[in-house]
Amino acid sequence: QVQLVESGGGLVQAGGSLRLSCAASGSGFSRAYMGWYRQAPGKQRELVALLPRVGSIRYADSVKGRFTASRDNAKNTVSLQMNSLKPEDTAVYYCNYDDRLTGRSYWGQGTQVTVSS
Repeated sequence: QVQLVESGGGLVQAGGSLRLSCAASGSGFSRAYMGWYRQAPGKQRELVALLPRVGSIRYADSVKGRFTASRDNAKNTVSLQMNSLKPEDTAVYYCNYDDRLTGRSYWGQGTQVTVSS
C-alpha cells in the first residue's frame, strides 16, 4: 500500500507563508494524480490543488494566486507553497494520491495549518 506523509504545517500570522510537503512511497507516483485538500473544523474536506501527471494544475478559487503547488516525480513528492495566508486558510491539509491504474486512492495523515489574525 502507498504511504503518504505530510509536513510543514504550523502557526503563522496572517500574511505569512508556509510550504507544505508530501512524500509518497511506492512506484506508481508518476502515473498518479496528486492533490492537496484541506478540512476546517465543521466543514467538508475541499480540494485546494489538483496536480495531474501532465498539464495545468487546478486550484480552488479561494487560493488561486496565493498558493502554488508542484510535484517532483523523481523524488515522489508534492509541495504546496502558501503565501499571503489568511485566517480562513486555517485547516488540516491533506495530501491525496489517486492511482488511475489501480483505482485506489490514498490519504496522508494531515498537517495542521493555523493562521492567526
